[in-house]
Amino acid sequence: MTASPTRHDVHIRRATPDDAAPLAAFGARVFAETFSTDNRPGDMALHLAATYEPARQARELTDPALTYLVAEVDRALVGYALVKSGAAPACVPPRALEILRFYVDRPYHGTGVSRALMAECIALAERRGAAALWLGVWERNARAIRFYEKCGFRVVGSQHFTLGTDVQTDRVMVRESDPRRPPAVLPGRRQEEA
Repeated sequence: MTASPTRHDVHIRRATPDDAAPLAAFGARVFAETFSTDNRPGDMALHLAATYEPARQARELTDPALTYLVAEVDRALVGYALVKSGAAPACVPPRALEILRFYVDRPYHGTGVSRALMAECIALAERRGAAALWLGVWERNARAIRFYEKCGFRVVGSQHFTLGTDVQTDRVMVRESDPRRPPAVLPGRRQEEA
């Protein structure tokens, strides 16, 4: 019997160009597993083809505005976050970084992987001097919304997200940085430079 991973079993690192194909396959699989039952097959197919293609991930890995953070347990990819600098909705404070994607494989939900990955996103924002982190989450994804709230995010507005041809509503959530708090460091591991 395999023990469930704990926070100390999780290794978070920056992605490299060699990660393009695994990130594309993982992202497509996790997105489909999470959202296929609530969306039309044609819209899912359009979104997956446009978003999770190795060449696109390869381009994103060289984009200075994007940072992929990979979560591994026993050297296996179990989650990743994509953090982006750039434009944000008006309801988001200036100088905020966006968590554009945040995916953890279903067998690792509730094992500390999500918290470790989010802690690294928060630490990245703090090291870069961001005033806040923000993200868009589908209004029907109650589990994700609860997780983000536990991590200190709050709903500040909404925005549209187009899945294939279906225009949906995302809640915009923000977590402000606290300049009085020291940068987040995960217990039991060395903080890596962003």
